[in-house]
Amino acid sequence: MMTVLIYHICRRDEWASAEKTGSYAGSSQDLADGFIHFSTASQVRASAAKHRVAQTDLMLLSVDPDALSDALKWEPTRGGQLFPHLYGDLPLSAVRRVDPLELDTDGVHQFPEHVPED
Repeated sequence: MMTVLIYHICRRDEWASAEKTGSYAGSSQDLADGFIHFSTASQVRASAAKHRVAQTDLMLLSVDPDALSDALKWEPTRGGQLFPHLYGDLPLSAVRRVDPLELDTDGVHQFPEHVPED
């Protein structure tokens, strides 16, 4: 059975720093909130549209949730949807794929084909 991945969007420089240090503690917003924000495939496009409007130089991390242990919690947001939150650093070994998240001419993020739409 194939593992269903979860997704995190970060700035290119944040990911470059993580690759150098071997650890990713999250974005400044993640650090302020006390956890790293993730989304499912059905949530990630709306998350990008809401929280990363017209931002460039972004990377999409595809992450294996089974590699994150009990530090990963599924928690409801104000709208009642469950989102995955990681309480701790993201081990780079859990990252299965990293892709640039480009904008189209209308300023909409273009997700890689491997990310299902639902």
